[in-house]
Amino acid sequence: MTGLWVLLAVLVAATVLGFLLRGRDGRVRRSKPSAQLPEQVRDLIDPSAPVTLVQLSTTFCAPCRHTRVLLSDLASRTDGLEHRELDLTDLPDVASSLKVLRTPTTVAYAPNGAELLRVGGVPKRDVLVEALRPHLA
Repeated sequence: MTGLWVLLAVLVAATVLGFLLRGRDGRVRRSKPSAQLPEQVRDLIDPSAPVTLVQLSTTFCAPCRHTRVLLSDLASRTDGLEHRELDLTDLPDVASSLKVLRTPTTVAYAPNGAELLRVGGVPKRDVLVEALRPHLA
């Protein structure tokens, strides 16, 4: 009987954790100022665009492909928005300095390298557009 209660408790805990993680996916967070921007990221920022979206990916990440398509399409349809991608597979020091805990992570940068916002997971198009609107006007 005790084994049944333990199994039930584990199932409930796993279900709650799954819903919590799913709720965080694609959520836009306002950024906190970071110390030093890695050179690999600095080189990707377009100084002529008001916002550059830098997608931080890895080669084995399936959601990264979906994010690439979504962000490329969004950048092609939005004036002042650029999309770049950085593969972090062989750059653990860059991932650590940017505090990337999962891929894909999308970071919006101003031309001066200031981080505007960050999205963990596949972004929700409408939410991302709304969050970027003040920076593109």
